Amino acid sequence: MKFPHPSKESEEFFRSIVPDEPNIIIRPMFGNLASFINGKMFAGLFGDSLFVRLSEKDRPEFLRIKGTGSFEPMQGRPMKRYFVVPKSWIGQPNLIRPWIRKALESTGENSRKGDRASQSKTSKK
Repeated sequence: MKFPHPSKESEEFFRSIVPDEPNIIIRPMFGNLASFINGKMFAGLFGDSLFVRLSEKDRPEFLRIKGTGSFEPMQGRPMKRYFVVPKSWIGQPNLIRPWIRKALESTGENSRKGDRASQSKTSKK
């Protein structure tokens, strides 16, 4: 399967809206870009579409916004917890940054919970 690739402009925009923090990494993924906190993906590009990972709490509010929807890298196969932002928001960091922050915070919190769970499992051995 051939995946779409982002334009240089989309890549530059994506890099500009992801916080520059030590525990955040932006790296290539299937010819696109994705951002990770503690090894967990919280946002990315798929072609020129931007997607974010949202908590159950944030999803209803986000999905009420026109142009949002499930992220489906393959038609009919949505990725759980990942949603595309409206194309009209591209180039408007003030609209996207709050959702990037929510994705980052909920993903970071979940990764810390996972770290504690794995630590407790290994400490019991």
